Amino acid sequence: MSSSFDAPTTAIDDTTGDYTLDVSHSRLGFVARHAMVTKVRGQFGAFEGTARIDEANPAASKVDLTIQVASVETGSADRDGHLKSGDFFDVETYPTITFTSTDVSRDGSDWTITGDLTIKDVTKPVTIEFEQTGSAKDPFGNLRVGFEGETTINRKDWGLTWNAALETGGVLVSEKIKLEFDVSAIQNA
Repeated sequence: MSSSFDAPTTAIDDTTGDYTLDVSHSRLGFVARHAMVTKVRGQFGAFEGTARIDEANPAASKVDLTIQVASVETGSADRDGHLKSGDFFDVETYPTITFTSTDVSRDGSDWTITGDLTIKDVTKPVTIEFEQTGSAKDPFGNLRVGFEGETTINRKDWGLTWNAALETGGVLVSEKIKLEFDVSAIQNA
């Protein structure tokens, strides 16, 4: 039995155009060290974004992203509630995190995107290295592009300073947070 998912895809050489993030096939995640011994992973489930890809002139490319902070999910309702509280994100006062690119460059399939990341009321520049993982026409005729990227930030730079000391030394939550992006975007019609 054949389904629409069995249809072949065709790689596309030039992906220049305007795109919308496919939220159902993308992940915006983070990793923090907990109690100095293990990593806790989380993600945001509600976000939206657009991109302009210009392969001939990468500097003309652009990315805008808005994350609904209340969608944070780490696998623990108690931890998620703490992250939403005034100790961390304060979602009642600051319901969104935003990213707006200010510079884009490209070297083959590697893209470097620098932009303004706003968490709470603090905006700071962040540079994210991305690998373009592919492009294809899907079985429904949509041109899709994929990117994977990551960067590490210090959460204290954005006013996320809550912590607790451990009896054995160190702190409960690491200052360094790895941001992870697995993005699928669909070209606008």
